[in-house]
Amino acid sequence: PQGIGSPSVYHAVIVIFLEFFAWGLLTAPTLVVLHETFPKHTFLMNGLIQGVKGLLSFLSAPLIGALSDVWGRKSFLLLTVFFTCAPIPLMKISPWWYFAVISVSGVFAVTFSVVFAYVADITQEHERSMAYGLVSATFAASLVTSPAIGAYLGRVYGDSLVVVLATAIALLDICFILVAVPESLPEKMRPASWGAPISWEQADPFASLKKVGQDSVVLLICITVFLSYLPEAGQYSSFFLYLRQIMGFSSESVAAFIAVLGILSIIAQTIVLSLLMRSIGNKNTILLGLGFQILQLAWYGFGSEPWMMWAAGAVAAMSSITFPAVSALVSRTADADQQGVVQGMITGIRGLCNGLGPALYGFIFYIFHVELNELPMPESPSGGSVVSQYHLQQNSIIPGPPFLFGACSVLLALLVALFIPEHTNLNVRSSNWKKHCGSHGHPHSPQAPGEAKEPLLQDTNV
Repeated sequence: PQGIGSPSVYHAVIVIFLEFFAWGLLTAPTLVVLHETFPKHTFLMNGLIQGVKGLLSFLSAPLIGALSDVWGRKSFLLLTVFFTCAPIPLMKISPWWYFAVISVSGVFAVTFSVVFAYVADITQEHERSMAYGLVSATFAASLVTSPAIGAYLGRVYGDSLVVVLATAIALLDICFILVAVPESLPEKMRPASWGAPISWEQADPFASLKKVGQDSVVLLICITVFLSYLPEAGQYSSFFLYLRQIMGFSSESVAAFIAVLGILSIIAQTIVLSLLMRSIGNKNTILLGLGFQILQLAWYGFGSEPWMMWAAGAVAAMSSITFPAVSALVSRTADADQQGVVQGMITGIRGLCNGLGPALYGFIFYIFHVELNELPMPESPSGGSVVSQYHLQQNSIIPGPPFLFGACSVLLALLVALFIPEHTNLNVRSSNWKKHCGSHGHPHSPQAPGEAKEPLLQDTNV
């Protein structure tokens, strides 16, 4: 069954929107369940759970990408969405199983990789950046609205209804893939049987990282990405829990924070980024983004009042321009036949950070004894949680130690980025890379073993 109509970007957009809308609904309930399940070492356990999930995603993404290049996209869209959303109903059935399945689901939590490959199948090269931008904007839009809706429904009707609604939306997404999404990979590109071999070189998650040291400019860019994205990945995993339980934000305030930050980030990555790229250049835009990130993390680290978090959030939106600017720098300076391998390196490093960052943040919270009380946080008459005097006294000087560590890491990234030349030709060729030149006409042409090109982890600005 081929689905409804011909393959289009809109099929991919709907799949992404439904999946992340379902998870966005659970933002507030997840924070509550996390605290109730791990009352003593909440931040440490949160870091370990998200760290295991991130590392498994990093290891499995190239393999799933290589398999989808052979067997088609639709079946792997179904597989990734199903296993990514499988933990949702377990939240109310068994919290321990819920967090365990979240960790293991990292093996299949690579929907974006398959979606970007789906888009690449059906778009021309000059259309691809706009199509990827539409998918990324859809992801942001789903998280702008869903946490607020989930927080409201949880407050009025209880968290059980939110879990049921999220489960229903996840099932709707699975049904949509089964019924409406057509296969994008042409029949002639797929083998006749499911036993067809794949290039295991493509499935090596470290293949792209092995080329990092072959060019000094590539090495500088990759070090910059690693030092700047490591604290960002850790921040994403723990920041909303930090707002809720340490800074005293209510569920509605956390949802509003996510919405405002998402809208500002969309503006920063579209209008502001294009203006900066034209006016001050690519490299200076990267340096400016890193400067904003240092300010944001330092503000989070020393901030002890809710208004400080809101102010730092506006700065955080401006810091989101860094990675798109890095991707643009690589795209403009790399040769045409080097785009995939260099973008694959950067994406591979970000995937590694998604595993290391959350675990690092959780460990730093743990060694600085930033923990939650065993008793539930009381509610104030205005609806916000009252922060305990214990925490205010314990962390009055440095409320958020991991954020200060992140600021130091980004400062190092800024110093490294100063040495990146504005205009250069990247050279990361290997002895086997030239084999690719003859088959470069189609994005899914057979690739020679040893060229170490990750098939899907490229050209993504998410």
